[in-house]
Amino acid sequence: MNSRNQQLKAFNRLLDIMDDLRDKCPWDQKQTLESLRHLTIEETYELGDAILDGDLNEIKKELGDLLLHIVFYAKIASEKKSFDIADVAHAISDKLIERHPHIYGDVMVKDEEEVKQNWEKLKLKEGKKSVLEGVPKSLPAMVKASRIQDKVSGVGFDWEEPHQVWEKVQEELSELNEELKSGNRNKIQSEFGDVLFSMVNYARFIDINPENALERTNKKFIQRFQYLEQAAERNGRKLAEMSLSEMDVFWNEAKKIHR
Repeated sequence: MNSRNQQLKAFNRLLDIMDDLRDKCPWDQKQTLESLRHLTIEETYELGDAILDGDLNEIKKELGDLLLHIVFYAKIASEKKSFDIADVAHAISDKLIERHPHIYGDVMVKDEEEVKQNWEKLKLKEGKKSVLEGVPKSLPAMVKASRIQDKVSGVGFDWEEPHQVWEKVQEELSELNEELKSGNRNKIQSEFGDVLFSMVNYARFIDINPENALERTNKKFIQRFQYLEQAAERNGRKLAEMSLSEMDVFWNEAKKIHR
């Protein structure tokens, strides 16, 4: 692995390249904070894919893309005389020190849960009126639900045991079933949302990331369905012309291969 000096040299090289690009490249010169935003979101999702695939080489590449974006934003801000990359680094360093009094102060904690609780309490002391202020509005709904539940648990608003949460899931499923009988679309949608929210909460109690779990299932389904398509093609068949029982034969083969 690289030494600290080598790491700093590599980062300085990136800063120099960013200066060159901003000074000489027409595309880089044209970019703004707003124009980069959707690209950053895309890069973040690509990093997420690489992590789920367990591809360390791809993770390295995607981290590089995100690091470039961070440097790019800081470069644009420095041109506006607002802040630069040093200010960014100092800001996060200061926040980490302030949020970890059990490391940089005299606070004692016994476990990870106490660290999370202290973190949320410290944020309220910093002037935030709600522990939910830090949840981005544009997060995907499932990720947002997970973050909401994680944050409120940090101030003690939580269930005590996993079985209580599972009972809540069953309760929400029962309420959804009742509304399905009524045919009221608004109420059905509301109850369906409650079921999803309670399932996300249960995932937290059994130490499962619901977004990762669902994405793994998405990937698994895609692999199995593509196997089904390929198997049908090898047999000179078209899916649209096959019965479900015929497709099930290939689907069961796919399940054995893609678990």
